[in-house]
Amino acid sequence: MVQLTRIYTKGGDKGKTSLSSGTRVHKHDPRVAAYGTVDETNATVGMVRLHTEGEVDQLLSRVQNDLFDLGADLATPEVENPEYPPLRVTEAQVERLEQEIDRINANLAPLKSFILPGGSPAAAHLHLARTVSRRAEREITALAEKDSINPEAIRYINRLSDLLFVLCRHVNDDGATDVLWVPGANR
Repeated sequence: MVQLTRIYTKGGDKGKTSLSSGTRVHKHDPRVAAYGTVDETNATVGMVRLHTEGEVDQLLSRVQNDLFDLGADLATPEVENPEYPPLRVTEAQVERLEQEIDRINANLAPLKSFILPGGSPAAAHLHLARTVSRRAEREITALAEKDSINPEAIRYINRLSDLLFVLCRHVNDDGATDVLWVPGANR
């Protein structure tokens, strides 16, 4: 279990931070950018939860825990024969997201237009979380071009944005109150 007794360490005062391996890197390092954007995704999911309850809130609670797993995964560079087994996102976590997406999407009418962010407060916040998770995905795939990372990390963040999208529609009365894009409506 993690125990934090000091919040500030002054270790980052010169623009560097430590990875979980102890390696010091610049705070703008692609690995730090990737797990930092995952953290931002988690914060936006927390904002969504101010507007949810029941099953949706429980699902988002699990997602938040998974996002901490994902951040830990990304903060730990892959090495051969590590002294301690690192926490990695697993295929089972990705499959669980896929099952949730399929279950929720089964109740939604097919889309006939793109959706504008909005509808209910929960949906608006879910759209924000979705777009931040897409940015996290871009950061993670950029990192993957530079360093070896767990492929399940990319799969997880990709499925997460899909889950957040179907949840947007679900909390908008299963799509009945979605705000639809009308191309060229204001010309």
